[in-house]
Amino acid sequence: MTKPLDIAVVGGGIVGLATADALRRTRPDLSLTVLEKEPEVAAHQTGRNSGVIHAGLYYAPGSLKARLCAEGAERLFRYCAERGIPTTRTGKIVVATSRDQLTALAELERRGTANGVAMLRIGPGGIAEIEPHARGVEALHVPATGAVDFGDVARAFAADLSRAGHPIRTGFEVREARRSGHLTVLAGPPGDVTARVVINCAGLHVDRVMRLLGHEPDLKVLPFRGEYRGLSETAAGLVRGHIYPVPDPRLPHLGVHFTRNVAGRVELGPNAVWAWGREAYGRLSGRLPDALEALSYRGFRRLAQNHWRTAVEEQWRSLDRRSVVRKARAMLPELEVRDLESWRSGIRAQAVNTDGALVHDFVIREAPGVVNVLNAPSPAATACLAIGDHIARRALAHVH
Repeated sequence: MTKPLDIAVVGGGIVGLATADALRRTRPDLSLTVLEKEPEVAAHQTGRNSGVIHAGLYYAPGSLKARLCAEGAERLFRYCAERGIPTTRTGKIVVATSRDQLTALAELERRGTANGVAMLRIGPGGIAEIEPHARGVEALHVPATGAVDFGDVARAFAADLSRAGHPIRTGFEVREARRSGHLTVLAGPPGDVTARVVINCAGLHVDRVMRLLGHEPDLKVLPFRGEYRGLSETAAGLVRGHIYPVPDPRLPHLGVHFTRNVAGRVELGPNAVWAWGREAYGRLSGRLPDALEALSYRGFRRLAQNHWRTAVEEQWRSLDRRSVVRKARAMLPELEVRDLESWRSGIRAQAVNTDGALVHDFVIREAPGVVNVLNAPSPAATACLAIGDHIARRALAHVH
């Protein structure tokens, strides 16, 4: 019989890999592996996002998101500098386009101050100085916001783990799990893996893997597709860094915004459209079992009832480029429909409770020999080094 591993991490996204790397650094004596169902790491949320390194402006003071984002961002910049991974730090402005948004802008400023984020409240003149083509009544300027290719970061973690003798087993989809004494046996198409501790970082499928591990999740992951539209080379000159709207405080999404990535590409997005499958990246794609599972969930039905107007608006803007441009012109008046050239999408794994409430903070659930990362959407990528340490510490408490 093969000797059991100390720890198996399920999920080769940035959170799973950062957690495994934290374990490697903290306890080099442990045997561990990462199991990823795709042929390569970073195939889903990690490789399909805006690439923004957040400063920690939005999150409730004292929450895990607030604490880990602020710590993680600076650590991420340092890590990338050490590894030669390109980053930018162009800053961003969060723009109030009308006076009725000023109360929400003030709340953002309060949160950011409580979270230790350096920022400056600016008026129209300050907006024009930072982003000459943007318009607004007032804005918050956050200089620390930057960008990186999070796929590059994840691949660097994977390379470090492999060099240290901790294999990344791609193509391993966990389909069954059983407890045997103090061990957990994970069964997939390539065979079985036995470990003393399992860390479930399965992202879009984390609640399903949690159920396989013998524990009923108290939240369900619902998939929201975020669509990005690339700006033409000419229109990209309208944006220097990142231009964000004042977000709806009821929702964890930050609203459709302009971002300039590390390659210099400017995109508008993402929206938040319901996806009829956990990996349904196309507008017409879906998976019937996923759709039926969501529709049968009371939390989804209540969410739809509470936010149906927003859902309809988001769906319409998904289909009509003109409506996207009309909304974005509130911040960038010179934008034209012809300026939108390309299209891509990602899917956000968003936990929802049975009352239909969107879960705003990171959520980690533990059981004997198991740590489940049940909700880790943005800014988990920004916070990856800090959240990896946090999860690793909790997992090590289960190692005997």
